[in-house]
Amino acid sequence: MVTLCGMAKSYDQYCPVAHALDLVGERWSLLIVRELLEDGQLRYSDLHARLEGCGTNILAARLRALEKGGIVRRRQLDPPAASWVYELTEYGVGLRDVLHVLAHWGARSLGPPTSVGDLEPGWLPGALRIALPAAGCARIEFRIGDEIASVAGDAIVDGAIEDPDAIVVGDAPSFYCLLVERDADAVSIQGDVDAVRALLAALPSTPVAAPAAAGG
Repeated sequence: MVTLCGMAKSYDQYCPVAHALDLVGERWSLLIVRELLEDGQLRYSDLHARLEGCGTNILAARLRALEKGGIVRRRQLDPPAASWVYELTEYGVGLRDVLHVLAHWGARSLGPPTSVGDLEPGWLPGALRIALPAAGCARIEFRIGDEIASVAGDAIVDGAIEDPDAIVVGDAPSFYCLLVERDADAVSIQGDVDAVRALLAALPSTPVAAPAAAGG
């Protein structure tokens, strides 16, 4: 059986995991979802620019498959813009919780960033959006290296906010330790420390440490 993109075979199993992989298991599919979760609406050219290494034919095929699967829709903006953009459907937005857990699982073996080049400028809002649960009530400002972004209830704000409950200050490796190792002592916290600890408590259960790579 051919999948929605017409390029690979389906698992052809009555299994929700296999069905999910039929929909979003192809390379680049979940990264397209990640970008649309980050910005809401993106033009094809925007997606292509963000997904370095994804050829235009692959991107077009993945978008067609995601559209047919009811995960992404393409629509034309109202004048004067009149641009065609891609956005997630309500069903597609449900993948946020999937990526949230998957990111925490993957971070255990990814490890902290080791150089400035590991992170693109403006990375912090997207990292908070994926790392933190969708619902919340705290107001916490993060000052991580040269980046500033904030949690304001259930919203992620690019930049500072007024009257935060707490301000978290650190660098990228200490930010990793905070959210992945749940180590509040890795960063400097100004204000309500309990608000930060409550945020950490709402993260997925801490998984066991990733095993060392074979031959490492």
